[in-house]
Amino acid sequence: MAMPSAYPVGLAVDYPERPLDRLTTLFRIFTVIPIAIILGLLTSGAGRTAVGGGTVQYAGVGLVFLPTVLMLLFRRKYPRWWFDWNVALTAFGYRVATYPLLLRDEYPATDEEQAVHLTIPYPDAREELSRWLPLVKWLLALPHYVVLALLGLAVLACVVIAWVAILVTGRYPRALFAFVVGVLRWGLRVNAYAFLLATDRYPPFRLSD
Repeated sequence: MAMPSAYPVGLAVDYPERPLDRLTTLFRIFTVIPIAIILGLLTSGAGRTAVGGGTVQYAGVGLVFLPTVLMLLFRRKYPRWWFDWNVALTAFGYRVATYPLLLRDEYPATDEEQAVHLTIPYPDAREELSRWLPLVKWLLALPHYVVLALLGLAVLACVVIAWVAILVTGRYPRALFAFVVGVLRWGLRVNAYAFLLATDRYPPFRLSD
C-alpha cells in the first residue's frame, strides 16, 4: 500500500543544545512584552489616535485573508506578495510564540529566521487551490480547533514544568519540548489550510510531520 506523502506545511524548532538562560526564563512573562506589543500592532487592524492636537493614522494589516478568498473565487489567483506577507507575519508570530513557551531564549527577531523554521510552499492557485473551498475551510477546520484547545491546556502544563526544570537544570526536557513543538506544528497546518489558504489538503490529526 502506498504511503501518503508528507503534509506540505511543516514546522521545526531547533532544540537548544546549550543551557538556557535561567534569568530571562524566570522573568520571561515580562521580557516578552515589548515584542508582543509589536506583534499586536501588526495584527490589530487600523485606527487613529490624537497627537499634539492632530490625528495620526496607524494600521496593523494582519493576514491578507478576505482579499485572498475573493481573489481565488473570482480570479483563481493568489498574488505572490500577499502570500509572502502572510508567511512572513506567520513566521514572526511563531518566533514570538516560542519565546514565552521557553523553547528558545534568543529574543525574537522581526526579520531573521533564527531557530524557528516554517515550511509553507507557494501554491499554484489555478492548479492546486479550489475556487470555492476557501469559503468554508474555516468551518471544516472546526474539529481541529476543539482538539487544539484541549492540547493548549496540556501545553500550558508542560511549560510550567519546563520552567521549573530550566531554573533547576538549565535544560528543557526533550519529551516536553517535542510535544510543545508538535502542538505548534499542528496549529500551523490548520492555519495554513484555513486562513493562509496555502493548501487544500486537509490537515492531519497528528503532532509529527
